[in-house]
Amino acid sequence: MLRDRRYPRRLPFAILLLFFFAAGMRTAAQEALPPAVEAKIAAAVQELRSGDLDSAQNAFSDALRQGIKHPLIYHNLGVIAQLRDNHPEAIKRFRQALALQPDNGSSRLLLGISLLALGKNAEAVRELKRAATLLPEEPQTHLQLARAYEATEDWMAAVQEFQTLVQLVPQEPEYSYQLWRAWTKLSDWSYRRIIKISPNSARVQQALGIEYAAQEKYDLALAAYQKAAQSDPELPEIHLGMALILLEIKKFDDALSEIGLELELVPESKAALETKAKIEAAKAAS
Repeated sequence: MLRDRRYPRRLPFAILLLFFFAAGMRTAAQEALPPAVEAKIAAAVQELRSGDLDSAQNAFSDALRQGIKHPLIYHNLGVIAQLRDNHPEAIKRFRQALALQPDNGSSRLLLGISLLALGKNAEAVRELKRAATLLPEEPQTHLQLARAYEATEDWMAAVQEFQTLVQLVPQEPEYSYQLWRAWTKLSDWSYRRIIKISPNSARVQQALGIEYAAQEKYDLALAAYQKAAQSDPELPEIHLGMALILLEIKKFDDALSEIGLELELVPESKAALETKAKIEAAKAAS
């Protein structure tokens, strides 16, 4: 089974550093560190940038042992833990950072990612929603929140987050694909709900008609559409579906009758008007 390429097991190192520096700039503006500690943290930053996680962790941990309790230190210990896939430790550190600075969107985002990695989906949704509020223009917040919604099978919310993501990064085709995928999941979820609540509804029969038509089982498709029409004769697309099937099996007069009913319901329907023209052309050529 291929690994889902949408969501890395953890954020790439470069993206983690982005949130590391975002957190650092915000906390530095709010609370100055003692000069000696600031120099030590600056050195740890360089070690983290170079990928020397052991040295960076030792420096941040040493600052804690000296009694320096600063959100930047806790946050970046969380970053290091997350880079090592140690999500329980990462969660602990991000929560310590947030206890000191609750409005740090970077810590909220990374906390949500670690919660999601451990299957704590409801908690992940809560944290990622807050991250999206704090960092509304950051695509990663919406991508990860969409992932959390998918994990909880809240497909409507997932679609909304992917829509936001596509608006933020319209040039990224992967996000458009994921939006289409989420719409497909939402459609499937809605269909299953309809079957459970009202198994004889027009929409269920319409879905069956579409499926049978795709399999070229035209008699079964027509029967399903006819049941849909009996259940709700004013539901758009039912007569259009029957007209297309009748066109396929060259029953042109019956097809024109059905498309006429469709146009009575939705006279401005482009699909219905185009189908009527196809039927008339096919009939004339027969």
